Amino acid sequence: MAEISRVGIVGLGTMGAGIAQVCVQAGIEVVGREVDPELGERGRQTIDHYLARGVEKGRLGEDEKDAALGRLSLVTDLGELASCGLVIEAAFEDLDVKRALFAELDGIVEPSAILATNTSALSVTQIAEATRTPERVVGMHFFNPAPVLPLVEVIRTTYTSDEAFETAYAFARRLGKEPVACNDTPGFIVNRILIPLLNDCVRVLDEARVSPEDVDRAMRFGANWPIGPCALIDLIGVDVHVHVSEALHAALGEERMAPPQRLLEMQQAGQLGRKSGHGFYDYEPLS
Repeated sequence: MAEISRVGIVGLGTMGAGIAQVCVQAGIEVVGREVDPELGERGRQTIDHYLARGVEKGRLGEDEKDAALGRLSLVTDLGELASCGLVIEAAFEDLDVKRALFAELDGIVEPSAILATNTSALSVTQIAEATRTPERVVGMHFFNPAPVLPLVEVIRTTYTSDEAFETAYAFARRLGKEPVACNDTPGFIVNRILIPLLNDCVRVLDEARVSPEDVDRAMRFGANWPIGPCALIDLIGVDVHVHVSEALHAALGEERMAPPQRLLEMQQAGQLGRKSGHGFYDYEPLS
């Protein structure tokens, strides 16, 4: 397997910027693509902000920060990703959007390049089927925040070649991550287990008339969770959790997968958790 020296990241929102940061800190050149320069620059500023925090906390030097940021280039044209050995798509969670991107990327990158999607809930197989070379398509599901959480689910479809899968798996290890192998099933591993469990925790709030604080304390001190379920949903983002819940419910038809009414109301009210400054708890809004 050829070592990947340049990675394309399509989408520099929360997840894309986090993945790009992990890559540049690992010494890999990143070509970040956004639909307009302003969004790209916002992604660069996010990466710069978190690298600067790393300097403040003594985790890396100022020269290391500058070198890492220097490995990031920004583009708006997908054609600029032609020289990338791996392209990771982190665009909006919409199947049609992702299929259109993969169909276009399939005609841009070299035949040996790997195309990966960071989807958390959509079918990797259906995304791969939009290309003429589905054997080189894999899922690489990073977890938010990508620079902090070590897990990457590496997802194989029925089309994925052994070489593409093994290259993606080895690349995740090179980033210092803990990859796990899984097949393309709804929710993969973590969300298939976690989403209905978190939904149950939210339903307990109303059914048992207990507070978010007490549910979180119960799971922290009774089940040894490092973070309570309400605080975890705030960290993930209520909107993200609802999206994944709805996708899994549509795919599996299991009632426990459906988002609880309380979460739907919180999403409608803009109470999205840490990102908005208010969810189950109050936070300082992200700057």
